[in-house]
Amino acid sequence: MKHFLRVLTQFFVFLYCKCLWRSLKFVVRKFTGSCELQRICYNNKHGARRTHKIESSLRYSKHELLQSALSVHPDKVEKTIDDIMALKKINPDTNPQLGISLQASLLQVVGYRSLVSEVEKLRREPYDCENAEHEEMLLKLWKELRPDTPLTGRISKQWCEIGFQGNDPKTDFRGMGLLGLHNLLYFAEHDKATALQMLQDSLQPKHKSTHTKRSEVGKPDWEQKNLDKAIGYSFAIVGINITDLAWSLLVGGALKTHLYNVAPEIPNLLHFQQTFCYLMQEFHRFWIEEDPSDIMEFNRVRSKFHRRILRQLKNPDMALCPHFSASDLHLVNL
Repeated sequence: MKHFLRVLTQFFVFLYCKCLWRSLKFVVRKFTGSCELQRICYNNKHGARRTHKIESSLRYSKHELLQSALSVHPDKVEKTIDDIMALKKINPDTNPQLGISLQASLLQVVGYRSLVSEVEKLRREPYDCENAEHEEMLLKLWKELRPDTPLTGRISKQWCEIGFQGNDPKTDFRGMGLLGLHNLLYFAEHDKATALQMLQDSLQPKHKSTHTKRSEVGKPDWEQKNLDKAIGYSFAIVGINITDLAWSLLVGGALKTHLYNVAPEIPNLLHFQQTFCYLMQEFHRFWIEEDPSDIMEFNRVRSKFHRRILRQLKNPDMALCPHFSASDLHLVNL
């Protein structure tokens, strides 16, 4: 029965997209004198609302040129916009803003696809202990998180101090490849104070105090909220797990809302890494609020956190705060 209803629903969606919707667009164009792309650009501000609608309009268009526009190289976007304007018989001299708006949105769309490919390439690249660049990044991560403690050896139990599971971190990067290392190092380098505080908290089984001292005023909420709640978790392993969460949001398309709202044109790896930093801090706060009995509840807490982020990103005006220090990042309603 469920299968039949699913097939029936798909049939009506197909019918709507192929027949009714196109007929409706034709009538509206005759009535208003403007095509769908013009109406979208003129009636929606720059950001996810506009870009989502342009992306959908191009994808379901009957013209091959419009459909193929979603997969052009970023260098060919300007020419593609000229071709679209010519196809739609729109004079660029009398509609200068239309070309600018279309180009900005199309750059976001093709840029997102390029970002997915770049992130996936890093994820698929395994950590190689014979690669000097990989080894240098790993040792730099140690120095950033343990600046006052020399590493006694490349293979050492000391790695557990920053949240790896064994003597050799390379085994922990198998799931996310170099992407996990890149994200952890970016966090440690670009928001070192927050990363060090989170690492210190992760090593504590309980908060020490239930009182906020005067010296703590101005610190992030999760730092001030010294409730008697469990914290302990493996910092690096959680970082790799949050990398997996950020990656799933990216490839699943949920991050389009955020990136279309914060990237003026082409989303890049920097935007993704800033998103990771935000998710790390938010997960830390969420972990404290959930007060799990032990680390065995990690998957439950992570799944609940994932669902919350997905709900927030369903709002087309929602974005992660575009300016970066992770301690200042928060979801805002633009």
